[in-house]
Amino acid sequence: MTVSIAHPRPAPAAVPDPTTLEALRRVIDAQIGPRRPGAIYQTSTGIFEVLAVVRDPEQARILLRRRCAQWAVIVRDILQASAEPLAVGSVWTTSDHLVREGAARDVIRKVAAR
Repeated sequence: MTVSIAHPRPAPAAVPDPTTLEALRRVIDAQIGPRRPGAIYQTSTGIFEVLAVVRDPEQARILLRRRCAQWAVIVRDILQASAEPLAVGSVWTTSDHLVREGAARDVIRKVAAR
C-alpha cells in the first residue's frame, strides 16, 4: 500500500517593483558615497584607499558577517605599511573627507567588459 501526501505548492516568486529597486539603489549609493575603486578618503579612524566596492548583497553579507548587509567596501589603511585589506560597511557621513577621487563607475564597467 502506497500513501501519497500532498505537498503544498510553493508561492510564486515575488516580482521586484522597479520603483522600490530604484529607491533602494539610491539609498545604497548615498551610503557608499564617493567611495569608488582607487579613491582615498579620511575618517576619524584613518586614511583608506578603496580597493573594491561590493554591491552584491550575498557577497557583502559574507564579507561583513551581517545578515542585513546590502553592500561592502574593501579598503586598505594607507597609514600602516603592513595593513591588510578589510571589508567595511560604514556609511559615508559628513565627517568623512574625500582626499582623492576614484574611477568613475562607467570607466570601471568599460574596463571590466574588455
